[in-house]
Amino acid sequence: MKETKGNKKTEQNEILHVLHVFGKLNRGGAESRVMDLYRNMDRTKVQFDFMQHTARVCDFQPEIEQLGGKVYHVPPFRFWNYFSYCKAWKEFIKKHPEIRIVHGHMTSTASIYLPIAHKKGVFTIAHSRNAGVDKGIKGKLTKVLRRNLKEKCDRCFACSKLAGEAVFGKEAMEQGNVTIIPNAIDAARFTFDPEVRKQKREELHIQPQEFLIGEVGRFDPQKNQKYAVEILAECRKKNFPAKLILIGEGPLMENVRQQVEELRLQEYVIFTGLQKNVVPFYQAMDFFLLPSFYEGLPGVAVEAQANGLRGILSDAITTETAMTSLMEFRSVQEPAKVWADRIMACGHYERQNMLKQMQETGFDVKNLANRLQDFYLRVSEDSAQEFI
Repeated sequence: MKETKGNKKTEQNEILHVLHVFGKLNRGGAESRVMDLYRNMDRTKVQFDFMQHTARVCDFQPEIEQLGGKVYHVPPFRFWNYFSYCKAWKEFIKKHPEIRIVHGHMTSTASIYLPIAHKKGVFTIAHSRNAGVDKGIKGKLTKVLRRNLKEKCDRCFACSKLAGEAVFGKEAMEQGNVTIIPNAIDAARFTFDPEVRKQKREELHIQPQEFLIGEVGRFDPQKNQKYAVEILAECRKKNFPAKLILIGEGPLMENVRQQVEELRLQEYVIFTGLQKNVVPFYQAMDFFLLPSFYEGLPGVAVEAQANGLRGILSDAITTETAMTSLMEFRSVQEPAKVWADRIMACGHYERQNMLKQMQETGFDVKNLANRLQDFYLRVSEDSAQEFI
């Protein structure tokens, strides 16, 4: 799609409004990363508003409103409601001329809502945050909706090379038509703190000699928590004093609970549910797991490294995730025993302060927020220059 100029040229001292589009504004990785950026924006210049595909009050809504943003909603897309979905977007764009940029993180229907915004002179961004889709009919429909998305927006962003190829195609990546925007975090917030570690382990009843393995993510097929439970079972077979903490919630949580009961591991598995602040849980962990079947560039793996945790990631995850030497990659097709052996070989180790290294790798959110803010402002001033 030919690049469009911003809806209206930003007047001096006028705040630029950028609309970020999600399915639901829960505490998932993409949503958390955008909120980190929002907190570090100069909100006298750039203000974030949010669109979600549900009328429910989202987890981040109180904070968004406190920061000066607004949360809007449109009905979820169901194929059969194509025309009413389009109508809802057309009415919204018409009603909100203050929106100069639409930044779409929900790429499944971005091919619908971004062209609608573009026709009204709004600058549009499609942002790929995953390198795969769900299995079955849902995944097939997502692929259909994403077809030719790169031609239906003004700019393509991706959190990693794999995520860019998955949504926009390998050719678009090779031609430099996709800008990589790393899933940056507030690295200082995740720096290792031995006092917080001691306190949190006491709260969780973790003994000094016990080895706490952790996974953070919603309970759905993509995240593969059942494999993490299998790994724990292999560790316990060898009398290795491991426990497993699973942070998150989702439709498969009860299935995983049932698996834990069947393996008689209830004493060794902690289900925390959804947590507003995961930092103390990283402090308490000794090892991090992410056996996902696919990811874009998982922010939780970045957070774990910022905390100095060693870990194993699925080899389906891009190697761009390993910005330190703390992570290794293994296949989830391997027996869980292989992963367990690697964990047991690691044993206890001394955690390091990773702040400087994280800042040098470009995964610190403060620097990225400044760069993205400059890009938004340039776009609003009728200039879509390269974002570097």
